[in-house]
Amino acid sequence: MTRTAAHIRARVERHVAWIEFNRPPVNAFTRPMVDETHDAIAAALADPDVRVLVLASAVDGYFSAGADLHTFRQLTPEGVRDWAQRCHALVRLLRGSAKPLLAAIHGTAVGGGLEMTLHCDVRFAATDARLGQPEIRIGFIPPIATTQALARLIGRPRTLRYLYDGGLIAAQQALDWDLVSELVEPSLLRQRVQAYGEELAAKSPAALAAIRRTVTLGGGMSFDEGMAYELEAVAELGAGADFAEGVDAFLAKRPPRWHRPP
Repeated sequence: MTRTAAHIRARVERHVAWIEFNRPPVNAFTRPMVDETHDAIAAALADPDVRVLVLASAVDGYFSAGADLHTFRQLTPEGVRDWAQRCHALVRLLRGSAKPLLAAIHGTAVGGGLEMTLHCDVRFAATDARLGQPEIRIGFIPPIATTQALARLIGRPRTLRYLYDGGLIAAQQALDWDLVSELVEPSLLRQRVQAYGEELAAKSPAALAAIRRTVTLGGGMSFDEGMAYELEAVAELGAGADFAEGVDAFLAKRPPRWHRPP
C-alpha cells in the first residue's frame, strides 16, 4: 500500500512502513513538508499493519538538503518559533513511538531530514553518503532537538566541533562517531534496511515497545528513576500475553505467536 502526499511518499511492505522524503531536486524542507512528514509518521504509528517505520528519501543523490531558505526569508521571529515548535512536536512523536524506527540514509544528508534520523533507533547509511549540519553558516542552529540528541549520541566535545565546523563528513567517519549504525553499499541499502525491518517485525511488539521506551525515555532520567521506570516495564511485560507465549514457545521449541494489537 502506498500513500502519496505532495512531498512525502509512504508505503508499507511486509509490515515495514517507508516514509520517504520526495521533494526533488534536493529534498529542501518547507513548513508544509514538515507537516506532511509529521502526519505520515502519525498515520504509520496508528496503522495496526505497521510494526516498524523507516525514514528514507525517494530522491536520487539527496536524503535531505535541510530547510528551503526561501521559506525562512519570509518568516517573522514568531514564525521561526512556530516552525521550531512544530519540529519539536515531530521529535516528541518520534521519541514516543512504540514501534522501532530505522533510517536509510543516502547521498547528501544535511539539515532537517538528517536531524530527524537522530531520533531513530538504528541508522543505516550508504557508503557514499555525506552528512552534515551546516546551520552555523547562516547564523542558525539545527532546530529539531539536534543539539540534545547529538550530545547524547556522540558526546559534548564532538558535537560542539561538528556544529561549529558546519562541514560534511563521510559515511565512514559518521560510523566511527556512532552517528550511524551500519554502512551498506548504495545499491543494497533499501534491501538491507527492509530485511532488518522484517526481522524486527517478527518480534514481540510489547517487548520492542518496552525496550524503546525504557532506553529512549528512561535514558533521560537519573539512574534510580530509570531503574524504577524499567521495573514498571518488566512488571507490565510479566503480566502480558507475549511473555507467557514466549516462554511456552521456547520450552516447546516452536515459533512464538505474538499478540498483535488491533
